Amino acid sequence: MTCVIGFTDGENIYMGADSAAVANYSIRRRSDPKVFINGEFIIGYTSSFRMGQLLRFGFSPPKIKECQDIFEYMVTDFVESARERFKSGGYTKISSNEETGGTFLAGFRGRLFTIEGDFQVSEQSGSFAAVGCGEDIALGSMFSTVGAEPEQRIMTALKAAEEYSAGVRGPFNILKLGG
Repeated sequence: MTCVIGFTDGENIYMGADSAAVANYSIRRRSDPKVFINGEFIIGYTSSFRMGQLLRFGFSPPKIKECQDIFEYMVTDFVESARERFKSGGYTKISSNEETGGTFLAGFRGRLFTIEGDFQVSEQSGSFAAVGCGEDIALGSMFSTVGAEPEQRIMTALKAAEEYSAGVRGPFNILKLGG
């Protein structure tokens, strides 16, 4: 289920997502958005609406330390705080002594990060990233629309994912953090 796309110009972060909830062969459109702003962060999620609710409500990312590297902060302080929120909200899964969560994008201070189900953090070398079952379609669209306005690029990518992925449906929500 889902397509979440993030784009950064180094200062502003734009993020868009669809509204699909998928289970087996059933699909529903949800009114609760998969992309939201939480303080200095813009977050878009896939995997579980419960996970997204925990990140949106009752999650207060810790303050970054003065002079702390942003990537180090995301890998340590931010992820540890998210893990604790997942645990307290009953979302974290433990199997074979391995803790897992879900996948989401997090934009912070002009940068865009992907947090995977095993809590690894990645930062793509380009200006955009996507997660969810429409990820590859969205990435191809974003690649092919360089030069267009950020919101238009994201909308085009979401529409392409909706057209070619069974797990992506509008309406689409696009937010901007910054400027």
